[in-house]
Amino acid sequence: MTNERTFYLLTYDIADPKRLAKVAKVMEAHCERVQDSVFEAYLNENELNRLLKKVSKLMEMKKDSLRVYMLCGACRGKIRCIGIGKVTQPPELVIL
Repeated sequence: MTNERTFYLLTYDIADPKRLAKVAKVMEAHCERVQDSVFEAYLNENELNRLLKKVSKLMEMKKDSLRVYMLCGACRGKIRCIGIGKVTQPPELVIL
């Protein structure tokens, strides 16, 4: 597994308000919220796997969904924001 961080777009649809609040709290701890249920994050493979494991434990698989899109540098450079907001910038300093 690599320590290199990759840019991800994560979005969820959680059916139950209590589960939604729990999932949102986990996501906010690891990602930047850009819309109500849409997050951006720079994560390495280990960080992504830990995040997905935490969220999966909170979800009801037959009612909820989480989508994870990995965006390469070239694709990230083509993201357009219209209106308020900005694309999450890469972390400049990571303290381990």
